[in-house]
Amino acid sequence: MISASRIKSVDFYRKIPRDLTEASLSGAGLSIIAALSMMFLFGMELNTYLTVSTSTSIIVDKSSDGDFLRVDFNISFPALSCEFASVDVSDIMGTNRLNITKTVRKFSIDPDLRPTGAEFHSDLVSKFIKHGDDVDEESIEGSVPLLGSNFDKFSHQYPILVVNFYAPWCYWSNRLKPSWEKAAKIVRERYDPEVDGRILLGKVDCTEEVDLCRRHHIQGYPSIRIFRKGSDVREDHGHHDHESYYGDRDTESLVKTMETLVQSIPTESQRLALEDKSNGGIKGPAPSASGCRIEGYVRVKKVPGNLIISARSGSHSFDVSQMNMSHVISHLSFGRTISPRVMSDVKRLIPYLGRNHDRLNGRSFINHRDLGANVTIEHYVQIVKTEVVTRRSSREHTLIEEYEYTAHSSLAQSLHIPVAKFHFELSPMQVLITENPKSFSHFITNVCAIIGGIFTVAGILDSIFHSTIRLMKKLHDFSCTPSEHETKDVKALRNN
Repeated sequence: MISASRIKSVDFYRKIPRDLTEASLSGAGLSIIAALSMMFLFGMELNTYLTVSTSTSIIVDKSSDGDFLRVDFNISFPALSCEFASVDVSDIMGTNRLNITKTVRKFSIDPDLRPTGAEFHSDLVSKFIKHGDDVDEESIEGSVPLLGSNFDKFSHQYPILVVNFYAPWCYWSNRLKPSWEKAAKIVRERYDPEVDGRILLGKVDCTEEVDLCRRHHIQGYPSIRIFRKGSDVREDHGHHDHESYYGDRDTESLVKTMETLVQSIPTESQRLALEDKSNGGIKGPAPSASGCRIEGYVRVKKVPGNLIISARSGSHSFDVSQMNMSHVISHLSFGRTISPRVMSDVKRLIPYLGRNHDRLNGRSFINHRDLGANVTIEHYVQIVKTEVVTRRSSREHTLIEEYEYTAHSSLAQSLHIPVAKFHFELSPMQVLITENPKSFSHFITNVCAIIGGIFTVAGILDSIFHSTIRLMKKLHDFSCTPSEHETKDVKALRNN
C-alpha cells in the first residue's frame, strides 16, 4: 500500500512556511496590478468567446431551391388600366409566357395610388372574342355619333347609353363596326328612343374627340362602355370602376346583351310614375383615373430573362402616343419570402446582410412627357445569392438563403408599345457566410494561459524589483562604512 509520504513526494507545489516569507510593498503593488490585468484579459477573452465570428467566401452557386427562382412584386401604374395590364415572362432559353394571371392580382387605383375598385378579375375579359361575319355592304348607320358637346345630354337623357369608343385606323374597331351598327339598328327598332326611351347605342371617334376619350380614360380600341343615368361607374362595396362590355362582338351577342340591360329598366310611362321614388339612384363621380396596382409573384428559370408589364389585348389596338408606363415599385424581391423576425435575428449576427434584398422598394419612375411618347422604362437587375451557414455539433445548417441585387434604371424611347421591363441576370457565383463556432476547451486554455502568464511575469518582475532594491541597499551601506586603510590612518594620527 502506498504511504502518504510517498504521495507527498510528487507534490509540485511544496509549501514554504509563512514565517520564512517576507511581504514587500513592491510585491503588493505588482499583485494588485496582476489581479486587475487578469480580470481585464479574462473579460476580453469571454467577450471574444461569446461573439459570433464569420468567414466569407465566394463559391459556385449550389442552390438547394431548384432551377427556378421566385420573383415577388407589388407595382402601381397610375395610367395603365387593369383591363389591359399584362404580366409577361421571357428568357434566353426560349421561354415566353404571356399574360400570367394565376399568381397575379390587379386592383384599380387613382393617381395618388389609392384603391378605387375591387380586385379586377381577368376572367371578365374573354380570351377569345367572337366577331361577326357581317359585311358593311349598305353602310348601315344604326348608332348615334356622339361629340363632346352632346355627350352629357344623351348620357343623361337615356337610362342606358352604350357607347363604342373607336379609332378609324384600328383593325379591331373596323371588325366591330358592321356588327355594332346592325345591332344598334335592331335595338333602335325594338326599343324606339322616341317612344320607349330606355336604351340608346352611340359611338365616339377618339381621333376626333380626343379630350372626350381622355376624360373617360380610354386606352384601347374599341372600348364599349355602359353608362347608366349619365355615368359609367360600377359600384362594388363602396369601390368605383368603369362598367365595360367584354363579351363577344357579333350582332347576336350584342343584341342579347342590350336586351338584358333593358329588362331591368321600366318603360317611359312606368319611369314617370316612379320618378319621385328614384332619388337614391344617382351614382358617384367616375374614377379620377384608370390606374392599376399589380401584385403577386412569378417563377422564372435561373437564366438571364425579362419580367415585362405592358398593355396587351388580343382584340384591341392601342395609341402608343397616349401610353404612359410610369410606375411606383412598392416591393420587388427574389427568392423565398423571409419573415421580418428571421431577418432581424440574422442582422444581429451580420449587420450588413439584407441591405440590398429589396433595393428598389419605394422607388418611383415617372415619365413627365419630357421625352415625348413611346417611353419604355427599363431596369437592369443583377442578382447574387447569399447563404448563411451555421455549424452545430460538427454539422452544417443553413440559417438563411436570400438573393440580393443591384439595379440600374433608364427611360428610353421605343419603336413599339412602351413597357415596364425588368431585365434580370443571376450570377453563377454565390456568397457563402459561415459561422465559426468557438471551442469551450480553447476558451479554458486561453483563460489558464492568461492567469499563468500574468502570474509568472508578475513573479519575475517582483524578483527583479526585490533584487534591485537589495542591491541598492548594499551599495548604500557600503558607501557609508569607512574602509580598512582609512581606519589605520585614523588610529596612527590619534597615537601621535
